[in-house]
Amino acid sequence: MRLLGMVRDRADEEFSAELDAHIAMQVEDGVRMGLSEDEARRRALMQLGGVEQAKQARREGRTLPWIENLGRDAKYAVRTLAKQSAITLVAVISIGLGIGANATIFAMVSRFVLRPAPVGDPATLLSLHIAPKGDPCCNEFPLPVYEDIRNQAKSFSGVAAFYELLPASISGDGDPERVWGQAVTTNYFDVLRLPMVAGRGFAQQESRSPDVVLSARLWQRRFASDPQIVGKSVKLSGKAFTVIGVAPASFRSVDQILDIQYWVPLELAKDLAADLPPQNSREYHWLAVVARLRDGVTRSQAASELDTMGHRFEAEYPKTDKNMAFRFEQAGSLPPRERGAVLTFFSVLSVIVLLLLAIAGANVANLLFAKAAGRQREMAVRLALGATRARLRRQMLMESTLLGVTGGALGVLLSLWATQALSAFHVPAPIPLNLFVALDWRTLLYTFSVSIGCGVLLGMAPSWAASRPMLANALKGEDALVRPGRRVTLRNVLVVAQIAMSVVLLCVTGLFLRSLESAARIDLGFRSQGLLLMSMDPRLNGYTPEQISRFMRELRQRVAALPGVDAAVPTDVAMLSGGHRSDGFTVAGREEKDAVNAMTELYMITPGYFSAMGIPILAGHDVANEAANGPRVALVNRAFVDKLFPGGNPIGQHVHGGSWTYEIIGVVGNTKSRTLGEDTRPVLYRSLDQSIAEDPSGMGYTLVVHTPGNPAALSEAVRRQIYGLNPNIAIYNEETMEEHVKSAYFLPRLAATLFGVFGGIGLLLAAVGLYGVMSYAVSRRTREIGIRMALGARAGNVAGLVVRQGMALALIAMALGWPVAWMLSRFASSFLYGIKPHDVVTFAAAPVFLGVIALIACWLPARRATLVDPVKALRTE
Repeated sequence: MRLLGMVRDRADEEFSAELDAHIAMQVEDGVRMGLSEDEARRRALMQLGGVEQAKQARREGRTLPWIENLGRDAKYAVRTLAKQSAITLVAVISIGLGIGANATIFAMVSRFVLRPAPVGDPATLLSLHIAPKGDPCCNEFPLPVYEDIRNQAKSFSGVAAFYELLPASISGDGDPERVWGQAVTTNYFDVLRLPMVAGRGFAQQESRSPDVVLSARLWQRRFASDPQIVGKSVKLSGKAFTVIGVAPASFRSVDQILDIQYWVPLELAKDLAADLPPQNSREYHWLAVVARLRDGVTRSQAASELDTMGHRFEAEYPKTDKNMAFRFEQAGSLPPRERGAVLTFFSVLSVIVLLLLAIAGANVANLLFAKAAGRQREMAVRLALGATRARLRRQMLMESTLLGVTGGALGVLLSLWATQALSAFHVPAPIPLNLFVALDWRTLLYTFSVSIGCGVLLGMAPSWAASRPMLANALKGEDALVRPGRRVTLRNVLVVAQIAMSVVLLCVTGLFLRSLESAARIDLGFRSQGLLLMSMDPRLNGYTPEQISRFMRELRQRVAALPGVDAAVPTDVAMLSGGHRSDGFTVAGREEKDAVNAMTELYMITPGYFSAMGIPILAGHDVANEAANGPRVALVNRAFVDKLFPGGNPIGQHVHGGSWTYEIIGVVGNTKSRTLGEDTRPVLYRSLDQSIAEDPSGMGYTLVVHTPGNPAALSEAVRRQIYGLNPNIAIYNEETMEEHVKSAYFLPRLAATLFGVFGGIGLLLAAVGLYGVMSYAVSRRTREIGIRMALGARAGNVAGLVVRQGMALALIAMALGWPVAWMLSRFASSFLYGIKPHDVVTFAAAPVFLGVIALIACWLPARRATLVDPVKALRTE
């Protein structure tokens, strides 16, 4: 590069010598024609068009001149920005905050919406669903329907099925633990085209072979990345399986929010799960299905074939397949049931962060306008010396683009921290979820594009204005952007837009903060302090229902005898776990036309459960170790009574749900069952001993321990009692009830955190923007203020002049932004807890709060204006 520079310098010197010789010849010709030497030189230069212009034209005529010019512009831009470090720092931080927020939300969108399944050629892998005709939602497949599709469909090169959630207990080195896997058809990994880290997938003839494929995470965590793991035996729920492969680290499941840790052949699912539906029945939907499009087959052709098959199945099996239709989507997409809510949530977040970026952009644009105004004289001089307006615009666009790229780099760093913080949120779910968010190539490309776009867009108007100065006025130092007689300036318009967007952002932020406050006041209906939760599933260790009942009874007695324990009660699942078993219930004996069906939550309990949980018994009595084969009894909550026995006495009545009839022996208070934001659900509490044989819990069983002291301090003692009964029992979901309830606040906490951070940043940027405009206005009116004070104006009048100007902008902005916030708030209604989207407190407080901030931002420059020395001000040019 140094040698190339020396060659170019030598060429420039030779060209300069040629120009000098050419001009000298022209001067000699003019002198011979009778002109003076000065006049001859002037005419020669005019004819040439300027020495520097000729040199510049030659430089631009070299090979790839734009690269040289770009490099030269970049160097000059770096020097210019470094000289104005304060403005540069504020601009970079503003852009960085806006782009960082957008990168964070886009990382979430990329992770949950845009990212395809981590399989080979994901565009041709489809997830198939069954849905009644006219119903957009979906269902899984019965095994016979899957086999029909696999054997008859010609549009697919392969069709695979899997049982989505299969718990097992893994033992060996270390404590036993529960892991979640999937039972898959032997062609599963072939259809997915998934290469293994070690070993292989299942072969077709291995449908009954006790083989297992481990996830990379389980292999690394449990087996220390043992390179010799293939061929070794591991125990799942007490049964030996041979490891034949390790899946790649990027793959956890086709459904990308699940965290699956092992895979076994589908025909072995019954060895690990005792409650599988009948496999030859077309009535039970329990298998997820994926299919690989055959080469050359389009999705529309596949849809047409599936429609034809649906009509044929309807004719062949009218009892089970009537009105059945097939739907498909790209594998790895959001689950159809949750897609609408997730997309709505991300849409609201995207609008908010775009508003934040617009606020930051307005801030930076104002800074660039101020910077351009301060360079009017420089631009006028450069134009007078022969620079083109296009060249000046290009130079200023380079500066703004560098600001955008630097701000984008800061935004990436902020987003790295933000995504790590978001991944730390714990979701209350009984199944393993993979909600890890990180920056991927899509997010980095998006961030780079937004950075370049911001730099160019924000610099266009200031560069255009700065490159077209009124030369006479600019050489006097006048601001071309604030000409006499102009009351509405572009800088004022930007501030109004900035504050208006801040009003929208602040109102939405207020709604979610109020929602979190309201959620914290929700009456759960049970105590959250002094409770320890520990879950286990003896079924995974081969226990029969009778053995499970005996195990839980012995464990209850052992733990209840520990010092500091008031009560120990087993149940099937803790409340607020996100999802649970439910059935429709009617009053037994009522005619069908008069029967009211109440969809009811079902819980298994043992004696003392309500006392330990702090749930009041309003009528009747608790369960009392009823015989397992005796008449079934249950307690119900007040919502159940209001639904099925309005105004009546339910004690002694019988209700029917599922395949069983229960006698109501008690009524208890209402509680939250699945989530905090739900309407009160009817709940039926049945005896664990009477239910465990015919309706075992798929999620295991939870021991609730009540203590007046610190429940976490009992953890080790309770674990010893469990291992004393069976050292191979896996313990999971070990937490205090306070920790469990805190997890249930996931959505309001996440929303309040995101919107609180974004709202605070937007408010700060708006305040800085207003402060900057008013400070600039004071600096431009220094002479005027000096004259006013010299003529006797009081400091209060001068301050009031500045404050009124700034507050007028703020009030106009609030008048524009408040109605927009009112209209947009309805889109957040489904994510709010205990408040309405048009919450009066929020919409009244947000403008007042913003007005106070605006007043402070105006008062600081106003105070500076009152300190102006009239004598010095009158000397200001």
